[in-house]
Amino acid sequence: MKKNTKLIHQKRIELLNENKSLISPIYQSVKFSFPSIEEGLKAEDTYGNQFEYSRVSNPTVRELELMLADLQDKEDSICVSSGMASIWLSMLGNLKSGDCVLYFLESYQPTRVMLKKFLRNFGIESIALSIRDFDSIKNTLSRKEVKMLIFESPTNPMLQIPDIEKLVFLAKENSVITIMDNTWAGLHNHGQFGIDYFIHSLTKYASGHGDVMGGAVISSSKNIKKIKPLAVNMGSILDPATAYLIMRGLKTYHLRVDRHETNAFKIANFLKNRSEVKKVFYPGLEDDDGYNLAKKQMKSYGGVVTFHLDCNKDKAWNFINSLKLFTTASSLGSPESLVIPAHLFFTKDFNKKEISLSGIQDSTIRLSLGLEDIDDLIFDLSEAFDRIFKL
Repeated sequence: MKKNTKLIHQKRIELLNENKSLISPIYQSVKFSFPSIEEGLKAEDTYGNQFEYSRVSNPTVRELELMLADLQDKEDSICVSSGMASIWLSMLGNLKSGDCVLYFLESYQPTRVMLKKFLRNFGIESIALSIRDFDSIKNTLSRKEVKMLIFESPTNPMLQIPDIEKLVFLAKENSVITIMDNTWAGLHNHGQFGIDYFIHSLTKYASGHGDVMGGAVISSSKNIKKIKPLAVNMGSILDPATAYLIMRGLKTYHLRVDRHETNAFKIANFLKNRSEVKKVFYPGLEDDDGYNLAKKQMKSYGGVVTFHLDCNKDKAWNFINSLKLFTTASSLGSPESLVIPAHLFFTKDFNKKEISLSGIQDSTIRLSLGLEDIDDLIFDLSEAFDRIFKL
């Protein structure tokens, strides 16, 4: 064999039966082979146990999919390239022209845009209601054209808590598919409810370091099998190297989530006692409107705190700009604490009535708590209050 051929057909190290790597390898390969054509044909209709082409399935990605399903107390999952890709997959895999989707004004802004703008190109309509208007929700779910309900808990950015049990009951009573964006609550929450499809942005708490993007649809084996052909054909796959990084991040998932929540709880209580703050939104506070439901439904309350400053927009923005440890960026679940003006980031597609219903004000600020020492975060906020409000 010539040397240039040897470079292409390189020798491989095969580990003996009892000689295993502690960390799973990254299967950075597009193609996989079988010992014979006959063996390859046996695997043609399988998604996940044998591997042929990484757009269909990849061993590294498959390990992550099974891990995510287990964390969410479900049977299976599909990993895709982003959280929005997971929303698209769960919707297009279950809807057809003429169908209608019920969603809430308090939903994630890109989800609202997808429903109001892009899905209409496929003949799929949508209805938006406030998550607090339960009578209208009940009536709408009974309409025959409504085939799907998508929601999140807590909502973004106002951290409202819907009654999941009631929503799921009404949806099932009317044969409406339920999709829950569970990114904010995390993989350890809400698995006890009969949600048809959980979706997650793995970019956030799952990966935990703010350096990779990914998404997942988690459900029963039957539901995953239903949408898997679309996922394969869409080609919105997760790269195996990215899957590896997300799995690495998941090893510290519970440690990180505990720290995020501890910091959020302490910051919420700190803000509650500041005269410059009109109202704090955090479901872990006993006086929060959603506390009783959150306590019933959730194992923990998340790492995000939202609050209204007692000032105008300009002063609120100056407050944000004066923070040193909080970086102005729209995300959550990373080691760094983040801050954004909610009105700027979440109301671009709203009219005045919808802005009012959302509860977002010009001075509303959202904090995504990171993993820093809580004393440093409180000091940073205190310094900003002193600089901006004591001029």
